[in-house]
Amino acid sequence: MRSAEFPASPAARFNFAQHLIEANAHRGAKLAYVDDHGSLSYAAMSERVRRLAAGLIAHGVRREERVLLLMHDGIDWPVAFLGALYAGVVPVAVNTLLTADDYAYMLRHSRAQAALVSAALLPTFQAAVAQAECEGGHELRAVLVSRSAPGGEMARQHHAFENVLEAHPPLALPAPTGADDPGFWLYSSGSTGRPKGTLHTHANLYWTAELYGKRVLGLTERDVCFSAAKLFFAYGLGNALTFPLSVGATTVLMAERPTPDATFRRWRGEVGGAKPTVFFGAPTGYAGMLASPQLPAREQVSLRLCSSAGEALPAEVGQRFTSHFGCEIVDGIGSTEMLHIYLSNRPGHVRYGTTGWPVEGYEIELRGDDGRPVPDGETGDLYIRGPSAALMYWGQRDKSRETFQGAWTKSGDKYLRNADGSYTYAGRSDDMLKVSGIYVSPFEVESTLVQHPAVLEAAVIGVPDADGLTRTKAFVVLKAGQQVDVDMLKGFVKDRLAPYKYPRQIEFIDELPKTATGKIQRFRLREREANAG
Repeated sequence: MRSAEFPASPAARFNFAQHLIEANAHRGAKLAYVDDHGSLSYAAMSERVRRLAAGLIAHGVRREERVLLLMHDGIDWPVAFLGALYAGVVPVAVNTLLTADDYAYMLRHSRAQAALVSAALLPTFQAAVAQAECEGGHELRAVLVSRSAPGGEMARQHHAFENVLEAHPPLALPAPTGADDPGFWLYSSGSTGRPKGTLHTHANLYWTAELYGKRVLGLTERDVCFSAAKLFFAYGLGNALTFPLSVGATTVLMAERPTPDATFRRWRGEVGGAKPTVFFGAPTGYAGMLASPQLPAREQVSLRLCSSAGEALPAEVGQRFTSHFGCEIVDGIGSTEMLHIYLSNRPGHVRYGTTGWPVEGYEIELRGDDGRPVPDGETGDLYIRGPSAALMYWGQRDKSRETFQGAWTKSGDKYLRNADGSYTYAGRSDDMLKVSGIYVSPFEVESTLVQHPAVLEAAVIGVPDADGLTRTKAFVVLKAGQQVDVDMLKGFVKDRLAPYKYPRQIEFIDELPKTATGKIQRFRLREREANAG
């Protein structure tokens, strides 16, 4: 049931970057962003966005073509993202923690015509370009390098981000995009194989801001937002761009890893001087902060509200945080496919241990194996219907059909509905793991482990730590007569996969439990861990 004041749909002709620029036209001198190196007013952001749009067009990038966005969080990131949208170009925002092999695949898969890259990530990106050239080529015309060293040497097709902005006057008019036109891509991890390029529209950004940022979180222009989740995540994109810019708030951006100490320094206003009022994190981060000896006192921070997503928030972690800071953590669930949170607790109405209630504008169904709705108290597969669903996975028709089923999106999560209408997380429908809020495929880690000459077989599962959060554990069978040190095996995986994917625990066993047909029974390993605990 929609309330009488439910937001109006965007017009058929709609460009999200233009929408934000016009909404904040009266906020010229107000700070939009503060990062480790400086700040950006709303007026300056508008000009830089339009200059970047003109620069992309000048480099031959045409409407609806893709540009890879591989950048650390900083004031150039929103300029790059919104500049592409303004030009009608499709930014493909990618995880900065991946390998050259991952980026080589994404370059080929997206057929990116240009790339916007942080200088610190340029060596990895250049290795990806070289690999892509060896594996069938790429379509890059230009590479724009953010925070490049003044006077530093760059390859022929490379251009300093600032030089591009200075060389082109602001684009007068945005591309005449439609609300349902492709706006941007995000890559979603798969249970097997390569990540999936998830296509979102210009309107999807609008809907998440209206339905969650404004109506659930109640963000206003007086807020200062700070997200531990980076902008390349669907969660972080909403937290640090879509939501704050939709209400005229200020956002603190941080390029470094969100360690407790780095987070606390921003909370206390020691970087940029802006003390956050709203913080967006993940359960792993909250648990780590509560365990830190540097945990600030309540009076040292200005937090009025916190958000959590990425994995289920243990009730005890939420309760301890609220007890210390007097500030609620509003836990919810979203996905790359739905762009942001569709099921959530509410400020002033938090039930720790649950994921809360459906966000207005979204419908939730729990279905059994027969496809029929299950009654309250029974576990079912979670399906969502709402206005921010992605269009499809690029070039993966079968997977698109499996996930996007008419008006409904299959999440891959299992839930149960409580008597009060709230929902409680009950695990995954597949073997995917959420570690520190990021999906990890057991298959990918296992495939890497067995590349070691001493390893015969491997199986990876998730195990809870002392705070109830998921950590990866690998069970490894060695070849006859072979030995290998646990730390060496961890290092072997780290060298071949993104660092967050390596198994935190490794146990050597004689054989893996399997079915009669030879399929590994991970559930037997999970039972073994539960019994051992």
